[in-house]
Amino acid sequence: MYASSLATRSRGTARPFPRLLAGLDPLMLLASVGLIAASVVVLGEATTGDIPSQPYYYVWRQVAYGAVGCALMLAISRIDYARLREYRNGIYLATLGSIIAVFAIGSASRGSRRWIELPFFNLQPSELGKLLLVIALAGFVVDNVRRLNERQTTVRVLLLGLVPATLVVAQPDLGTGLVYVAATIAILFLAGTRWSHFVVLACVGSLVAVFALVVAPAVGVEVLKPYQRDRLTAFLHPSADPRAEGYQINQSLTAIGSGGKTGRGEDATQTKLNFLPEHHTDFIFAVVGEVFGFIGAALVLSLYALLIWRALRVVTLAKTLFGALVAGGITAMLMFQVFVNVGMTIGLAPITGVPLPLLSYGGSSVIVTFMSLGLLQSIHARSRELSLAKAVA
Repeated sequence: MYASSLATRSRGTARPFPRLLAGLDPLMLLASVGLIAASVVVLGEATTGDIPSQPYYYVWRQVAYGAVGCALMLAISRIDYARLREYRNGIYLATLGSIIAVFAIGSASRGSRRWIELPFFNLQPSELGKLLLVIALAGFVVDNVRRLNERQTTVRVLLLGLVPATLVVAQPDLGTGLVYVAATIAILFLAGTRWSHFVVLACVGSLVAVFALVVAPAVGVEVLKPYQRDRLTAFLHPSADPRAEGYQINQSLTAIGSGGKTGRGEDATQTKLNFLPEHHTDFIFAVVGEVFGFIGAALVLSLYALLIWRALRVVTLAKTLFGALVAGGITAMLMFQVFVNVGMTIGLAPITGVPLPLLSYGGSSVIVTFMSLGLLQSIHARSRELSLAKAVA
């Protein structure tokens, strides 16, 4: 009786903030908050001279995006992720509709039409589409789990992923389109699709790449924009034309190499003098390498390693196939972006315009990444609740 009364009073006097964090993975939360904090610090070093009249233009906006993203992450972590499966068809249609809307009402910048102007920031539907597509595909796969060994099912799932990916590439946004493909392949893999299907997919993908990069240009057909094709091949020979195709990679390598062990700080000329292109978005990791050196780069990569480790752990903890597929798709999305972005800054991967999650500047990218982490936290919290309930029973 006394213990029951005490438990009741304890619940009644519990503080709301601890209750909000109950069931969350603290290490994942630490990694995500650490990365957005690192982003604010790096942007403060990299962009104060970009807009002389507003030296902290990017910094304060990134702080606002981070605050909104954290709030959404905590809110989403409190929902029951399993309910999302019921809305898979509507979520998929919303994904396609938002991407198509860009072609009609989107604003163009630097030859690309990717954003819809809103009062406070520009929404990039393709970023939100990454998360929505993972949810929709996971729901579709669960509905067809008994037919996953059939080629027709694999083809259908692949087409569901390729349709929005193709629309995104047409904006043009090749990097985000590739993220869609990576998430789709990851969901098929986690669902237990036959290896023979992946072998066929790899062969078809190779043929498509050869056609787009070699055959089509030779006969005068442009599958990709010339600058996209140059970006994809420049990392193979960055010194061939250092002032054109190889300019971005060479400047990035110079920045990272000059940082040494502890960084150049205020003497980071590649960043401060704007030799390094897109230093607040695509090449922000090169800024970390130049300004903060090996130590700073190692710290950032350690935070990503922690984040990915905890995300993979959620995949193994998920109590339902739907939860495991959603967690796996989100994890693949994060891993792909980190590996490709860091790889392109050090010359090991082609330049595709993939942002570095939570570090690159951008409202849509930051907010959607936090929303994705909130869904991972929801899966973690529900799994923990079920484990505790079984233990009590």
